[in-house]
Amino acid sequence: MGIEFVDLFNQWASSYDETVGGSDPEYQEVFAGYDEMLQELANMASSPVLEFGVGTANLTKKITAQNKVVIGVEPSEEMRKIANVKCPEAAIYSGDFINFPPLEMPIRSIVSSFAFHHLKDQEKRLALKQYYDKLEADGEVIFIDTLFKDEAYKQQLIQDAVQKGHLNLAQDLQEEFYPFLEDLEQMFLQLGYEVSFKQLNKFAWLIHAKKGE
Repeated sequence: MGIEFVDLFNQWASSYDETVGGSDPEYQEVFAGYDEMLQELANMASSPVLEFGVGTANLTKKITAQNKVVIGVEPSEEMRKIANVKCPEAAIYSGDFINFPPLEMPIRSIVSSFAFHHLKDQEKRLALKQYYDKLEADGEVIFIDTLFKDEAYKQQLIQDAVQKGHLNLAQDLQEEFYPFLEDLEQMFLQLGYEVSFKQLNKFAWLIHAKKGE
C-alpha cells in the first residue's frame, strides 16, 4: 500500500520541515496554519495514541509533549531517522496504514496528518475497518488531510493553482487520491463510526471519527 510514495518520502525527508513551514510558494496555502492545525489535533488525542505517517515527527512531538504515549508508524526510512532524533520519546516502527507491527496495548486514538490521501479508496476502507476493530470502545480516529467538498471545488483549486503557475500542486491535486468529503463521510458511517469534518484552511480538513456504540 502506497509503496510508490516511499522513494518520494525518502527524497523529501531532509526538506520536509521547510516545505510545511512555508518555504515552498506552491504549497504555502496547503500548509497554511500548519503548526496550529497539528496542535489542535494533539490536544484532541487521548493516550495511548497510534500515529500513521509520522514523517519527521512534527505531530508526534506535540502529542508526547503532553505526556501522552505515542506508537508511530512510518514507511520511509529517511523520515524515521529524523523522527527518532526529533522525538525519542515515541516508539516509531516501519510500516504503513494497513501493514504495521502487532499492538501490545489498547489504543484510544489513531491519528495522522497529511498522509491518508496516499491510500486508494479500497485501501482507505480496509484501513478504517482495521482501526475500528483495534480501537477501545471509546476510541477515535483523528486525521488532518486535504480533501474536496465536491467536484466543482476540486476543479476550482486546480484552476487556481494553474493560474498561479503552481503546476506541481495542480498535478498533485489531479493525480493523488484526495477524497471527496461526502464519499469519505459515507465510508466512515458504513463502517460504524460517527464522524464530523472541520475545514482548517483552503485545502486541509480535520476529520474526527468516533467508534460507534
